[in-house]
Amino acid sequence: MASFGPRLKKEREQRGIGLEEIAQTTRIGTRFLRALEEEQFDQLPGGIFNKGFIRAYARHLGMDEEQAIADYLAATGAVPAEKKPAGGTQPSATEVWPEAESDRGASLPWGWLAIGLLIVALGFAAWSFYSREKQRTSRPVPPSVPPAETPASAMGTRPSPAAAQAATVLPASTDRAISPNPPDVKAPVSAGTLTLQIRVNEDSWLSIITDGKEIARGMFTGPTQRTIRAGKEIVVRAGNVGALDFEFNGKKLPPQGDFEEVKTLVFNANGLQPSPPKVEAPTPQP
Repeated sequence: MASFGPRLKKEREQRGIGLEEIAQTTRIGTRFLRALEEEQFDQLPGGIFNKGFIRAYARHLGMDEEQAIADYLAATGAVPAEKKPAGGTQPSATEVWPEAESDRGASLPWGWLAIGLLIVALGFAAWSFYSREKQRTSRPVPPSVPPAETPASAMGTRPSPAAAQAATVLPASTDRAISPNPPDVKAPVSAGTLTLQIRVNEDSWLSIITDGKEIARGMFTGPTQRTIRAGKEIVVRAGNVGALDFEFNGKKLPPQGDFEEVKTLVFNANGLQPSPPKVEAPTPQP
C-alpha cells in the first residue's frame, strides 16, 4: 500500500487534476499541496492547519477525509497506525461487551472516591483561605496621626526652594489646577481606543496580537467578520491578505495586498504603520 504522500499524488493523477486547479478551488498555495505529496511536513504551518489542508485536498478529489487524516497521522508518527485483528475478522459482541462492563464496574468506585477526595481538598482550601482573610481583616490598624504643628514652627519656618518648586508642580497634576500654557504633548492612549474590523471574504490563515498578546490564531473561513480592540497596538499576520478588508477606527482602508500573499500589518494610535522595505541581496559583479 502506498504511503500518505504518494497515495495523494496517485489519486490526483488518476483523476487528471493538476495542483493549480486544486489550489484555485481550495485557496491553498501550490507549495503547500506539493509539500503534502512529497511528505515535506516541515514546510507546512503545522497543527490544525495541516489537517485543514488535507481535508480540503481529499474533499476536492472525492476521497475519504477521515481516512486521509489517519494516513497523515500515521505518516508523521503522531499516532500509531490502526491494527486490525488477525484473519480480518472483528470480535463478536459476546467477546467485547462483558469485558467492558467488568472494567466499568471495577473503575466506578475509584472514580467516586477520587471525586470525593477532590471535594474535600477544595473545601479545606476554601476554609483555610477564609480563615486567613478573617484573621487579616480582624487585626486593628493603628491610626496614623500627623504630628501637631506649633504656631512658632509654622510661622518661623520657610519652605526650601525644592519644597517650593514641588508645591508649584504638584497642583498641576490635580483636576482643578490647569497650566495657562500646557506643553504640546500627546495624551496617553487609554485602553480600548484602537478598534479594527477585519472582514474575511475568502478563507485565510490569521494571527492576531493585541498589546503583545496573541488572542487568535487559525484558519478563518469566509465570509465572516471579526472586531478587535486594543489599547496600544494591534498586529495582524495574514496568509491571504488579498481576501481581507480592513476598517480601522471607523475608516475603511484600501486593499493591503494580493491573494495568497503573506503580510504583517501593524496598527497603533497613529494608524497603519508602513511595512519595512524589502532588502534585496546585491547582485554579484562578474
